[in-house]
Amino acid sequence: MSAPDLTAALERIPGWFWPTDQRLFEWFLSNEDVSGDVLEMGTYLGKSAVLIGGHVRRGETFTVCDLFESDAPDADNDAETTRSYSSLTRDRFERNYLSVHDALPEIVHGPTSVILDHVKADTCRFVHVDASHLYTHVKGDVLAARTVLREGGIVAFDDYRSEHTPGVALAVWEAVAGLGLAPVCVSTQKLYGTWGDPAPVRERLLAWLATRPDLWHTTDVLGEHHLVRVNQRKKPKPAQPQSDLDRLATELRHTTAELKKVTAESQNAVQALKKATKEVSVLGPVAHRAAGWLRRRGTPAK
Repeated sequence: MSAPDLTAALERIPGWFWPTDQRLFEWFLSNEDVSGDVLEMGTYLGKSAVLIGGHVRRGETFTVCDLFESDAPDADNDAETTRSYSSLTRDRFERNYLSVHDALPEIVHGPTSVILDHVKADTCRFVHVDASHLYTHVKGDVLAARTVLREGGIVAFDDYRSEHTPGVALAVWEAVAGLGLAPVCVSTQKLYGTWGDPAPVRERLLAWLATRPDLWHTTDVLGEHHLVRVNQRKKPKPAQPQSDLDRLATELRHTTAELKKVTAESQNAVQALKKATKEVSVLGPVAHRAAGWLRRRGTPAK
């Protein structure tokens, strides 16, 4: 599927998967330095899964794990899914996915706590974690991602900074502080990291970002970590055609400015004339007295 067709397909599928992360997913998934399977924990209606599925290579397995419409394993998780994902069903996910791809990924219909029963350790090159937002569950997803990722693999954590998901933030930054997760880059929605050496992938990422006029980036130093921040550049607003009313307003502004200029020049001329008149009125009597003095001395006035 061509890029425009894929973009159109993604726009039709409900979900929260912004253009910056779409470009980053494509770049990380196109990295040929690491081979292996791909895993998504939490898929909602398949927006990100559709993009991931387009980058699965021959011989690789793409696994998706989600509760879909099933009951959650505990009351808090059940309340979360009822509140935020009441429209999610496996049937809707499958229909969305098959509208783009010929075959479904491997589907684990259940909580992410069972994922290690289905995906072997050290087999994945890319893992997307976007399941529960509750700290206890995210902490388990972090450990599962670390288990299944192979050397050089990338994990992407969704909602690592949203105000309504503090449990994700705590679990992810705990992994950075205490479990050896090395952050590579962040967008407004996702943190991308590795349990390998982040320097090589970060340098390649920076070289790629330098070629992308649609993305801006900067690098922050966080102690021993160098974190790349990425976001989409804002497009300049297109010039709007002027209406007749706008043109009249513009002409009126120009005319008013010209009148002010002419008025200022006229006022300056009047002031200069007044000054000259005053000087003549002062010098007249002085000249008259000087002429009389010269006549009395017998000197003709010039």
